Amino acid sequence: MSVQNCTHSIAITGSGGSGAITVGNMLLQQAAKNGLYGIMRRSVGPQIRGGESAALLRLSAQPVACPDDRFDLLVAFDWNNADRFALEIPLDSKSLIITDPGSGSIPDVIRQSGATVIEIPLHSMASEISGGRINMVGLGLITSLLNLSAETAVDAITSTLVKKGKEAVEASVNCFFAGFNYQTDLKLSCPTLVVQQKTARWNISGNEAAALGALQGGVRFVAAYPITPASEVLEWLSPRLEKIGGTLLQAEDELASINMVVGASFGGVTSLTATSGPGLSLMSEGIGLAVASEIPLVVINVTRGGPSTGIPTKSEQSDLNIAIYGMHGDAPHLVVAPQSISDCVDTTRWAVQLAETLQTPAIVLSDQFLGQSRSITSVPESPGLPKTRVIAKAVTDSSYQRYAITDSGVSPMAIPGIAGCGYTADGLEHKASGQPSSIATDHHDQLDKRQHKLSSFDFGENWADSHGAGSVAIITWGSTTAAALEAAQRLQQMGQPVKVISIRLLAPAQVIKMENELAGITQLLVVEQSHSQQFYHYLRAHYTLPVNVSVYAKPGPLPITPGVICNALQQMVGEAS
Repeated sequence: MSVQNCTHSIAITGSGGSGAITVGNMLLQQAAKNGLYGIMRRSVGPQIRGGESAALLRLSAQPVACPDDRFDLLVAFDWNNADRFALEIPLDSKSLIITDPGSGSIPDVIRQSGATVIEIPLHSMASEISGGRINMVGLGLITSLLNLSAETAVDAITSTLVKKGKEAVEASVNCFFAGFNYQTDLKLSCPTLVVQQKTARWNISGNEAAALGALQGGVRFVAAYPITPASEVLEWLSPRLEKIGGTLLQAEDELASINMVVGASFGGVTSLTATSGPGLSLMSEGIGLAVASEIPLVVINVTRGGPSTGIPTKSEQSDLNIAIYGMHGDAPHLVVAPQSISDCVDTTRWAVQLAETLQTPAIVLSDQFLGQSRSITSVPESPGLPKTRVIAKAVTDSSYQRYAITDSGVSPMAIPGIAGCGYTADGLEHKASGQPSSIATDHHDQLDKRQHKLSSFDFGENWADSHGAGSVAIITWGSTTAAALEAAQRLQQMGQPVKVISIRLLAPAQVIKMENELAGITQLLVVEQSHSQQFYHYLRAHYTLPVNVSVYAKPGPLPITPGVICNALQQMVGEAS
């Protein structure tokens, strides 16, 4: 069975209060309990609260980490403002639309898809039940169509609505069975999913995963200002940090939060903040301060569409340039990018460990797709103990030099209160002692020191992931990795071997390692979600690429799917032959 036919893609839409996202979350819970894998992303407008929304799911018997090229099923509770995200739900003649007869006009872009439209009296079925909700009727219909267990659906309903009381749960269960038992000959175009062995699964979002990785890495202080789509990092961390003796402080703005993090880390506490593009812009001076004073910290940046405030609820990879080049002056620092929702755990933990070890800021470049999507994934392996910073020992003389030139570039960092180890830490250039200096030799020495500790460090194999072999390769990063990997699988099935290289460590560049990865590659397809080809220009700036390079760069909010990557690569190969 081909890769693309092993999944079901389902969209649930409705206006504010219709409960479309709730149904999506419950379906994802069912998938896990039925031994399946899945991913759910959500599409909402820029409003603070309410308004149109869509839950966009893909369920599979095998791990899945990206959207498919089309949807098998669309369940629309109403069509209010649905045209705002209609392009995000590609349908075709094999797709099925379920809607209520009185739900309004179907947007032209959806009607023109050729999908079969079936009208089912969802509202009247719900109204016949005291306290009934249309979304629970829809959940029953979808569960029946997917041949999922009604028992697991009832479990999901109960656990989700238990705080609303017994009557709410009972009404929702009754509505569910009204939909589940509705007599219809509806069938999906793709085959029934084969349930795998029911083993432990995680139901987690990328923001939650990044927060977990931060805790595993040793973070115990967080200061941040809420911003879409990064706020869930803070919401998840707040109660959990407190349980392990840590602290989360909501600052008055991003400027305050980055400086609080600098101060806490200076005091010896592993520290972190989370933001999105507009907040990262405001934090750039504070991050530069941490570079100059060699104070470790981590910034999780969950990228959204820009520029300015852009599209807060949509995903893009367009913060790459500011993350790598956005500091003033020569400011070497770390930039890493998780490749999937589950990888947000490992990559964020790694970023914390690197920042502490190398005494420098690390930016974790996630995005809205990774951050706010939920995934059913296998439980990852338990991490090892986090690495720690080199701490100075007490001295009885004036020998301590905070910024001493060492072979590794890393010098012992004093924590306030260590005897004999007081020093000045600010944004001014300095001597080895920390005393401010504008002498050219001091500036050159400290620039070399800060650069050397990153360029000479062995980052191991985590810098990138490489899959497959051949003379044709796809190179990408971050959230587009999953689509590239699935595209390579499809191409392999068609007899086209493709190598996929996904970069996790974006800064510092790993020139020799990349040279080894690109050995024997004659054709290279660069895949990224930005309008100005930021990733391609980054590659050209730091690496020697093959002569034959093509670029597939598309901005958000539409996700990059496996099919479009397949088409782009086949076109590249065809043009070269």
